[in-house]
Amino acid sequence: MLSRSSWLHLRIPFSFFLLPIFLFSLSLSPNLNGPRIGWVFFILHFLLYPASNGYNSYFDKDEKSIGGLKNPPPVNTGLYYLALLLDLLALILGYLKINLTFAIMLLVYGLVSKAYSHPAVRLKKYAITGWVITGIFQGLFTFVMCYVGVNDLSIESAMRPQVLFAGCLTSLMLWANYPLTQVYQHEEDAKRGDNTFSRMLGIRGTFYFAAAFFAIAMVAFAIYFQQYYDGRYIGTFFLALTPVLLFFLYWFSKVQGDAQHADYSKTMWLNIISATCLNIFFIYHFLDASQVIQAIQGGF
Repeated sequence: MLSRSSWLHLRIPFSFFLLPIFLFSLSLSPNLNGPRIGWVFFILHFLLYPASNGYNSYFDKDEKSIGGLKNPPPVNTGLYYLALLLDLLALILGYLKINLTFAIMLLVYGLVSKAYSHPAVRLKKYAITGWVITGIFQGLFTFVMCYVGVNDLSIESAMRPQVLFAGCLTSLMLWANYPLTQVYQHEEDAKRGDNTFSRMLGIRGTFYFAAAFFAIAMVAFAIYFQQYYDGRYIGTFFLALTPVLLFFLYWFSKVQGDAQHADYSKTMWLNIISATCLNIFFIYHFLDASQVIQAIQGGF
C-alpha cells in the first residue's frame, strides 16, 4: 500500500486538470467560508480524484503511457487498498466537515468512476456510453457537488438554472476534450478490447469532433456570460483560451501530416495549457464576481 508504485498511480498532480470545475463552481457561490472551501478542495483533489485514478489503474494494468504518468510501473494489490482507503477518508471527511449530501455525492462519484474500469461493468469499452457518462459525472455532477460542498447546501438548493447551466458548460468542455485524452492509447485499448470513443472516431476524426464540440462550448459560454454576467467576460474568456486554440491547431496540423503525432506528450501539453488557462480565468472570474478585486481597488 505504501510502495512508490502505488503512490505514483494515484497521479495526484493530474487533479490540476480538474481544478477548473472547482474554481468555476466557487465563482458562483454565495456562501463563501474559508475552511469549508479548503476542505472541499482537499477532499476532491487529494482524496477523491487520486482514489479514482489509482482504482482504475489497478484494473487497467496499463503498460504504456496513461494520463499524468508517462511510464507507469506495474500495479500491485497495495494500490487497490490504498485507493479504497482514500475513498473512505473522502466520505468520512465529507460528512464530518461538510454535510451528508456532499458525502453521498462523493460516494456516487466514486462508484461511477469505479465502473469505468472494473471488469464487471467497464464503461471504458463502450464508446458512446463511456463518453456520455464521463462528461456528465466529471462535469455537471462534479460541479453541483462542489457547489453543494462549498455552500453547505442541500441538493434541492443547488438546483438553480444558473448552477445547472454552468454545470452543463463543464460537461461540454469535457465532452470536447475527452476523446483527445484517448487518442494516443488506441493500440493499448485495442489489446484489451476497449472500443473507446476516440477509437470509434479514428485519430483524425477525434480532432474534427473535438474542434466541433469546442466551438459549441464557446458559443454556450458566451450565452451564459451574456445572460448572467457582464458581456465583457465573453472577450476575456475567449482571450484566455487563445493559447489552447493555437496549440490545438498546431497539433492538428502535425497529425494531418503524420498520425504518429497523436502521442502522449502533445496530449499532456494540451491538457496543461488548457487547465492553466481555464484556472487563471476562473480565478479572475471568482475574484471579480465576488467583488474582491473591487474591494482591493477601493483600498480595503
